[in-house]
Amino acid sequence: MSHLRTAPHPPLGWNSWDCYGAAVTEEEIRGNAAYMSEHLKPYGWEYIVVDIQWYEPGAYSSLYRPFVPLEMDEYSRLIPSVNRFPSSAGGKGFAPLAEYVHSLGLKFGIHIMRGIPRQAAHAATPIKGSLSTARDIAHTNSICPWNTDMYGVDARKEGAQAYYDSLFELYAEWGVDFVKVDDIAASRLYDTHQDEIRLIRKAIDRCGRPMVLSLSPGPAPLEYADLLAENANMWRMTDDYWDQWPQLLDMFDRCANWQGVPKPGNWPDCDMLPLGHIGIRSLDGGGGDRYTRFTPDEQLTMLTLWSIFRSPLMFGGELRDNDEWTLSLLTNREVLEMHRHSFGARQVSRQDDKVVWLAEGADGIRYAALFNTGEADCEISVDLAELGLDEQTTGLELWSRQSATVQQGRLTALVPPHGTRLYQLK
Repeated sequence: MSHLRTAPHPPLGWNSWDCYGAAVTEEEIRGNAAYMSEHLKPYGWEYIVVDIQWYEPGAYSSLYRPFVPLEMDEYSRLIPSVNRFPSSAGGKGFAPLAEYVHSLGLKFGIHIMRGIPRQAAHAATPIKGSLSTARDIAHTNSICPWNTDMYGVDARKEGAQAYYDSLFELYAEWGVDFVKVDDIAASRLYDTHQDEIRLIRKAIDRCGRPMVLSLSPGPAPLEYADLLAENANMWRMTDDYWDQWPQLLDMFDRCANWQGVPKPGNWPDCDMLPLGHIGIRSLDGGGGDRYTRFTPDEQLTMLTLWSIFRSPLMFGGELRDNDEWTLSLLTNREVLEMHRHSFGARQVSRQDDKVVWLAEGADGIRYAALFNTGEADCEISVDLAELGLDEQTTGLELWSRQSATVQQGRLTALVPPHGTRLYQLK
């Protein structure tokens, strides 16, 4: 299937939500893109994603203003708000911004909400390529529980596919490489919107431009793994994820449930990395303008779990405010090599506060991640035979660059609370 080739490795990028909520501006997008090009592109980072409500002129935070007028073209399609994205003036849309991002050797992404604007349905505005209007295809009982911008699209109606086709035709004209579709994968409040996922897949396939398709929020149900894999490149395993230890602890269960599913073109998604300077204009996650509340050990645990599981990595902080520590987390070549090329990741054991994950690499390499989810230092020891290795094994801890301690056929490490040790073994 063609879409599987658009994400042969789990995508790496930056998304505006964790720092700017719905209120990001063009200057902020350009600034983060320039930083990524200079500091992160050599390590494989490539996507710059504009998150929700780029069509809302008065957006100011992660709080949505209900039932406000949105910027829209004559075919019921939302377009960038010129006061926030000045280069979109004159009907250019995101084409100039995408061109800038591409000029840096990067790829450009946008967030959209499932469905058709409510204001289009109420005004019965036209749909390109169809005699139907927005009112005809709107599913007015299918609404997002946390945002008032859209109605769902009724896939049974004439014009439903034409509407989505016209959307992705526009995004292809703009030069979009990545689309995050929200209010579609599942949540605690509703089931997965399967019909609209299929409409979107068909529209992308018809638009003539490869695009990575990411579905949010979660938790996406495991029983829909085949449907998700057939239609999307990424799908969220969790609701919005923030810098709080209970949420990170919970992710161990989610990764264990989805182990074996990640493969080229299909990447179950642990959500964004709330690292560095976040909350600048985003009030979600129980905090304001801040540097991540995760301790350094918790930051290493998160990046190690995401990387060995092979979740997409989407950085959430304002990149230009990164300190040396945060930059070092994103530029560890061996960890990124494991994230890009390893396979067969699985949880080997979980006993009390001790969790061990294993993955395989090329040329007989094994990766072993030892996690301490408890509140005190603890020693974690693993039999090398369990990892498919023998007593001649040597290894390196990839964050600290310390040699592995291998004795009597066991790998042993002292791991701090909420911390990790990640080994490359051979």
